[in-house]
This record gives sequence, C-alpha cells and structure tokens, in this order.
Amino acid sequence: MAQHFSLAACDVVGFDLDHTLCRYNLPESAVLIYNSFAQFLVKEKGYDKELLTVTPEDWDFCCKGLALDLEDGNFIKLADNGTVLRASHGTKMMAPEALAEEYGRKEWKHFMSDAGMACRSGKYYFYDNYFDLPGALLCARVVDSLTKQNNGQKTFDFWKDIVAGIQHNYKMSAFKENCGIYFPEIKRDPGRYLHTCPESVKKWLQQLKNAGKILLLITSSHSDYCRLLCEYILGNDFTDLFDIVITNALKPGFFSHLPSQRPFWTLENDEEQEALPSLDKPGWYSQGNAVHLYELLKKMTGKNDPKVVYFGDSMHSDIFPARHYSNWETVLILEELRGDRDRKPEESEPLEKKGKYEGSKAKPLNTLSKKWGSFFIDSVSGLENTEDSLVYTWSCKRISTYSTIAIPSIEAIAELPLDYKFSRFSSSNSKTAGYYPNPPLILSNNETLTSK
Repeated sequence: MAQHFSLAACDVVGFDLDHTLCRYNLPESAVLIYNSFAQFLVKEKGYDKELLTVTPEDWDFCCKGLALDLEDGNFIKLADNGTVLRASHGTKMMAPEALAEEYGRKEWKHFMSDAGMACRSGKYYFYDNYFDLPGALLCARVVDSLTKQNNGQKTFDFWKDIVAGIQHNYKMSAFKENCGIYFPEIKRDPGRYLHTCPESVKKWLQQLKNAGKILLLITSSHSDYCRLLCEYILGNDFTDLFDIVITNALKPGFFSHLPSQRPFWTLENDEEQEALPSLDKPGWYSQGNAVHLYELLKKMTGKNDPKVVYFGDSMHSDIFPARHYSNWETVLILEELRGDRDRKPEESEPLEKKGKYEGSKAKPLNTLSKKWGSFFIDSVSGLENTEDSLVYTWSCKRISTYSTIAIPSIEAIAELPLDYKFSRFSSSNSKTAGYYPNPPLILSNNETLTSK
C-alpha cells in the first residue's frame, strides 16, 4: 500500500455527523447526556437521588476506551495484547495487588486478539465516543450505589434500565414528540451545545464538491435531528453540499449487514415510507447498507471501483466497519489530539473566578483522566525489582490498524490543498506516522515503544 494518502485520489468523501462534522461543546453536552439518563433512573426506576448530583471532580472518571463488565460492575482499560492495565469497581480504582489478583497478566476473558471483537455484547460494553462517556460515569456511580446498598454484592442487573433510558430519551419519535430531556434542550438552545462549522470547513466542503467529488453524509442520528444539526452548523442550504444523506444508518450494521437485512427506506417529512429493493439515485434516505450504496456510487462515478474515504469519530461504528467490511479509506476524528495540546488558559482558572453555575461543568472529555491515564499508552506495573514498562493500549493499536490517518478535527485539514499527501498508518511506517498535524505528545516522547 502507498505510504501516503491524498483526498485528491478519492472519488467519494463521506462523513459521520455527530462529533465529526458537528462538533459539540463537550463540557455542556456531557452534563446534558448524563442528566437525561440520571433523571430517568431516579424518577422512573427508583434509583438513589444521589445520582443527580455530580461534582467537577467526578468527571475525571470519563475516559474513552474503557470496557464495562456488565456482570461484576468492573471497568477495565486494556493493553494491546488484551491484558488489563487498570480497573475499577464502580468509580473505585483497584489497587495494583487487587488488580493482579483479579486479572493477573493474562488476556481479559472477553478479549479476541483479531481486534475485531464486538464493542457491544450481552456481557460487556465498550465506551468509544463522547455520547457514551457520560453513561460510563453514571453506570460507575450506579455500581457504587448498588454495592453500598447490597453489602458488596458481586453481580449486577442494572443494564436493562440503562437501555430503557436510551429508548426513552433517544427513540426515533423522541425528537418529534419532544420527549425525554436531551432533544427538547438541544432544540431550546442549540448554541449552548453545538459549535458551528468554521468558514474554512464550509469552503473546504464546497472545494471538494467543485473538484467533482461525491459527498455523502451517513449518520445514525434520525432525520429530524440531523436536519436541526446541519442547519445550525452549516446553514439552511446544507443539502446543496451533499449528494446523498443517509440518516438512521444504524452503524455499524450499515456496513456489516446484508442488503436483505437492512434495505434503504424513502423518507417523507422525516418519516420512513417504503423499503427499496436497491438504491437508484442520489437523495435523502433512512437506514440502508453499504453494498447498495456502493452500487450507486459506481453508477454515479462511472467507475468499477470508486475510491471512498469516510470521516468518523467512533472506532466501533465508523472506522473499523468502514475499513473491515467495505475496505474504505478512513479518517478518525480524535479530539484527544486536541485535548493533548490545546489546554486553553481559561480552562485552568480557579473555581472561585468562574460564574456561579459553572462549578459542576464536566471537564472537557477529550482531556487526560488522572484516574485512567493516557488513552494511548500506559505502564504495566513491574514485578519486584523490575521497572514499570510502557505498552500501547488496545484503543491505540486499533487506531493504527484501522485508520488511514487520525486528525483532531476537520478544521485541522480544511486549509490544506486537496492533493496534500498525508503519511498514513501502516505496518511499515512508525506508529506515529498517521497522526496529523502532530502525534500525541505522549507517543512522540516514547517513539521507541514496542508492541507487546
């Protein structure tokens, strides 16, 4: 494979919406998401009212790449070889001795070494994106509460209530019915939660279009929410930019399911109307599958093998399935690259200088967690008389395995020429090659790190 990647060589440029084209104000959106679940658990399911109160320190628990073992209420952080680097029971971190006793130095019981393991199963849940992370904090606090109530019980059965909370707040009709907490609040004050696209990004999208690229939007958000987001971040004429818009895409199933399992649906007034046997023309659709989409792209480009690149923020829903099932080029939006270097002075202001209501704000979710350490590498506690050794995390390994490149935001590349040659991740390049504009500081400082 070529060492470089260029947008100029692509026929089709596809985008996820949430946390990709549409960037959120993370400290605000995190609190809103947390509250949408916590209120439901307390009011509808009788959970402890303490869940409703969150301190600024609590947010440090949030870290991408954690897995929750649904049976025992333990959160874990994995090394690239499947061993457990850190763990907590609820929010309480395990001491090294307890960690060694519980997990030893062997693969975690649910780990599969091909890195294609499911991120969702009946036994565990991986926290992979910024919509998920507030739920990690909530679930950890639920485990704390249940452990306390039930004298240190070892098995837990709260996940069904979390799923019910998702259904209540985010079901297909929730936006239209103004139900739950999340959608009514976003509608009421979008500017509090969303960042508009900078002019540089709007011009860049138009530049791609002018260069003859086909532009796709593929989002798991429903049609009505997608419209609100796009009008806010891009303007009312956003539909002129995209040849094909696919909402309610139910990723990763969009990439992994057969066409017969997941047909495209027509839409009228944001409601699904009829299932389509194939996809014949550009437009706005719901659900669908990558196979029928690719057939249409062949027709539209006049090529047997059009080259597609897809931008997304979720390894589970966007990057892994687009690469693994469709063999598309993939650009991972990794805001941890921004949090790594962009600590703005106002973020470190003392609390007493902040406004009265800012105290319980979440820390930006893309910044380093003191509890969990780096998203990219971590140390394995040394045995007696040996030094700690650094290893890549499982999350970091997946980035270099399935992403073509990783960037902190679309804005970071919007002013580059379309034929700019990015160094891609590949087994022949260094582990840091695919990060643009810079690798994470912690990786730059440990370039010689070897995989275990």
